[in-house]
Amino acid sequence: MTTPQTGSWTPQSLVEHALATTLADDAVVIVRDSTSANLRWANNTLTTNGVMHGITVTVVSFVRRADGVATGSVTGTASTQAQVTALVEAADAAARAGSAAEDANDLVTGTAAADWDDEPGATDIHVYDRFAPALGEAFGRASTGGRVLYGFVNHEVVTTYVGSSTGLRLRHVQPTGHFACTGKTADLAQSAWVGGATRDFADVDALAMEESVSQRLGWGKRRIDLPAGRYDTILPPAAVADLMIDAYWYAGARVAWEGQSVYSRRGGGTRIGEAIASPGVNLFSDPAYDGLECAPFAVAASSGNESSVFDNGLPLGRTDWIRDGRLTSLLQTRHSAAMTGQPVTPPIDNLVLTVDGATGGIDDVVAGTERGLLLTCLWYIRVVDQQSLLLTGLTRDGVYLVEDGEITGAVNNFRFNESPVDLLRRFTHASATAPSFSREWGDDYFSRTATPALRVPDFNMSSVSQAM
Repeated sequence: MTTPQTGSWTPQSLVEHALATTLADDAVVIVRDSTSANLRWANNTLTTNGVMHGITVTVVSFVRRADGVATGSVTGTASTQAQVTALVEAADAAARAGSAAEDANDLVTGTAAADWDDEPGATDIHVYDRFAPALGEAFGRASTGGRVLYGFVNHEVVTTYVGSSTGLRLRHVQPTGHFACTGKTADLAQSAWVGGATRDFADVDALAMEESVSQRLGWGKRRIDLPAGRYDTILPPAAVADLMIDAYWYAGARVAWEGQSVYSRRGGGTRIGEAIASPGVNLFSDPAYDGLECAPFAVAASSGNESSVFDNGLPLGRTDWIRDGRLTSLLQTRHSAAMTGQPVTPPIDNLVLTVDGATGGIDDVVAGTERGLLLTCLWYIRVVDQQSLLLTGLTRDGVYLVEDGEITGAVNNFRFNESPVDLLRRFTHASATAPSFSREWGDDYFSRTATPALRVPDFNMSSVSQAM
């Protein structure tokens, strides 16, 4: 599928027009062409569907001054040369008015990639040609069984074009899809959730989705109320993804270097080289990871502690954040790498957690548990203390009691207080790594994860929650 173009403009021509129009000393232009298609349902009925197309343009202007290089970055919707010109003028003005950038570096140079002239990728409603009919059958099964389904699916294809005054011309097509379904009993007294990520919906089975919801609601026919406390707890891959994304997002090298994070070494510097997890634990990102492919070059619309507009176009490869339990890398710009003396390791848009020797699935972890809790997912996760990366949040849509290796009922929800970094030292069992989807962060921010299930013997349920 390709995006229909109107008039004579193309994403590439918008890049070239911006570069030709700027009066700054240098410029980087990022054009994102996106299409998306979605379906939503409630009460076992499809409610809405839609297809959207949009273009955003970011212009980063660089002005050399006696005291360094000042930058200005402006992002807006644009699909005409006049709109792009307005963004260029605003970015140029911001750069001229700004102060020298502390992260100044030479811009990445390059030539046009082989696919630079290709049209942007696209999606449309036909991505659901297989899924939608099965969804209708799932509605029928749910109605017959006294269940009510609510949910949505979304598929988006974003094509990013990056061009610079130093000759860089890069293109990347990123498909991103996810599904989520919440089932409730007819009296709305119980709820259960399933969700996942996909690149093209060819691997998403609506009937299997409904079957999982039905199974989980069945587990909840028996209700057990438990008090707050520390419980032997099984975190499914979705919940592990919820937590590991926070561990990744807060792994900025500069913040650690300045003594403000869990990755800071007492007395100064970072904990790179230290054992922070159990032996055999590996946390890494890889743009070429099968099923989680993402941009193989850095894209930054603005500068911050973990990103720099000067780094646009830097090539990305596999980066080990934790290797065999030791902290190996932190999120580094060229600026922070110069401060810390470590390699440049920019953010990458996927995350994988593995445990050496781990096999089987979550059912195997459940079968080996004498008495404990099985979670579904986490929600409303917030940082309490960056020095320990203590997080708080809620369980949601299904906490189940495990007794003698079997699920015997549903338990009330809890508020938890835990550090994902600490959990990587304390878990006792892990399943094999599998594609996962964060309930908290996957919809809008970070959907490309692969994680195992983890069993933690003393997970801290700090208080009982009234949430369903």
